[in-house]
Amino acid sequence: MTLLIAGVVLWSITHLFKAVAPGARTRMVDRFGLGPYKGLITLDIVIALLLIVFGWKSTMPVALYAPPLYGSPIPSAAVLLAIVLFVTSSTPNNLKRYIRHPQMTAVVLWGAGHLLTNGESRSVILFGGLAIWAILEMIFINKRDGQWLKPNAVPLSKDIIMVIIAAAACALLVYFHASLFGVPAISI
Repeated sequence: MTLLIAGVVLWSITHLFKAVAPGARTRMVDRFGLGPYKGLITLDIVIALLLIVFGWKSTMPVALYAPPLYGSPIPSAAVLLAIVLFVTSSTPNNLKRYIRHPQMTAVVLWGAGHLLTNGESRSVILFGGLAIWAILEMIFINKRDGQWLKPNAVPLSKDIIMVIIAAAACALLVYFHASLFGVPAISI
């Protein structure tokens, strides 16, 4: 379990650094250069992901609570919305006019959806830990960046493309979830 916790903590600290300590980030970039700084951040993220994967696999799950919505369509809907929001974060679309942090909101929904169907220790650490990180990230980014300037409207075709990409990503995830993660994405 130590590896899993270390991975989630390293992931969180690495991602929060820019929002929490923008001055320190600027000093590091000035001192070492943007390329080496990005290389260090990338290395930290890769290490965090490896710790999470190996920590997950090496941790024996211990039941902490009975999942309140196991088998319900609500968690699946939350994760589907998370996928749409995650895709939204990297494409121009009109949803960004209503949600300031689509990627972080996606992580919160993804984490919540999984916590509603998984009540064991390693799920609480992974999904709960990353959801907490995403909430903190939104708070610190808002504090750093100030008032939100909503983007301009884009053509409806951009929204349609986003929905198609999100639907394809969701279909692939549902199809491969059992082989990648050991459990089916949708419980029946």
